[in-house]
Amino acid sequence: QAQLVESGGGLVQPGGSLTLSCAASGFTFKTYAMSWVRQAPGKGLEWVSDISFGGGTTYYADSVKGRFTISRDNAKNTLYLQMNSVKPEDTAMYYCARGTGSLATPDRTDFGSWGQGTQVTVSS
Repeated sequence: QAQLVESGGGLVQPGGSLTLSCAASGFTFKTYAMSWVRQAPGKGLEWVSDISFGGGTTYYADSVKGRFTISRDNAKNTLYLQMNSVKPEDTAMYYCARGTGSLATPDRTDFGSWGQGTQVTVSS
């Protein structure tokens, strides 16, 4: 049974940085594309970023492009999201999700398993 556990969220000042992690287990991590998705208070889900099974292809939402970096360590079964130059509008619950195949997909809407999320709050 697939399990995804996010960590690394917290309170950060505007312009600051934060790194989220997602530990995967229960499935062959290195064969699946992975995603980060967020949900701001009172809003719907927003796809943030995708990475292919080997890490060679990545996609980003326009709202985070140039500020966030997705990466993975298949030896450690871990997905990362490096968040730089954060803004108050980045405040949200961040979820990692397993893709439905091995290829990264821009603006993905189909997901496999989800984690429980980690809260990121950007405020001074």
